[in-house]
Amino acid sequence: MNNIPEVIRTVPLEYYLFFSAALFVIGVIGVLTRRNAIVIFMCIELMLNAVNLLLTALSAYRADANAQVFVFFIMAVAAAEVCVGLAIIVMTYRNIRSTDVQLLNYLKW
Repeated sequence: MNNIPEVIRTVPLEYYLFFSAALFVIGVIGVLTRRNAIVIFMCIELMLNAVNLLLTALSAYRADANAQVFVFFIMAVAAAEVCVGLAIIVMTYRNIRSTDVQLLNYLKW
């Protein structure tokens, strides 16, 4: 247990768990209730960052760096998602002049 940084020891693990769960729930609510595609992608990023926070905290408490490797891959997937998602949003905006996901039904024609 001596390998755990002093800052991590001062904050109980439950605080990290509650904060990560709150961020994840806010992201889920945002994905389910918002209609703007950019806000939906931001909420997805918030959910991924909540998972990253939880994995990093658990990794620090267990003094094991294996979870931090998963954090690295999650960040890489999030960066790829942003690139592809923003490209889709830009093309959608060029076609229908809106980022409202309810109007995407018009692209089926």
